[in-house]
Amino acid sequence: MRTTMVLSCVGLLLAVIAAGASALPAEVERALATQKQIWVATSRADGSRSQAAPIWFWWDGTSLYFSTSPTSHKAKRIRKGSPVFVSVEGKDGPFLSGKPEIITDLQLVERLGGEYSNKYWLAWLGLFRPRATRVSAGKTVVVKVALAAPGNG
Repeated sequence: MRTTMVLSCVGLLLAVIAAGASALPAEVERALATQKQIWVATSRADGSRSQAAPIWFWWDGTSLYFSTSPTSHKAKRIRKGSPVFVSVEGKDGPFLSGKPEIITDLQLVERLGGEYSNKYWLAWLGLFRPRATRVSAGKTVVVKVALAAPGNG
């Protein structure tokens, strides 16, 4: 009985620690929810960080999404396993790292396009918004990034 109780307490403690470790700072969460752009960089072959570029994005509360050309350095490096480095403050950081995943779910791509239209007036006009037809034709890559809290990525 006592062993079971101790193991339950240890399990609960580990769950609390894991939940707290994955949380982003409140100011980063606010910025991701309200800002129009973030700065994104990837790792070069030599291990150095690329220059950060400003991009449009959508934050769903747990992951961020963006689109890019399949021939961009970003897309090529992500396909090779590069982490993504994201700053909400500018091209010089500070940066959070994240694990990227290329998205092929066309319904999710269409949802992203709608979210871009809600956020960016140019996308509302039909410009520069992710589209399922472009993804399925190989003309656009959509990336999902799960950000790690500072010190965890």
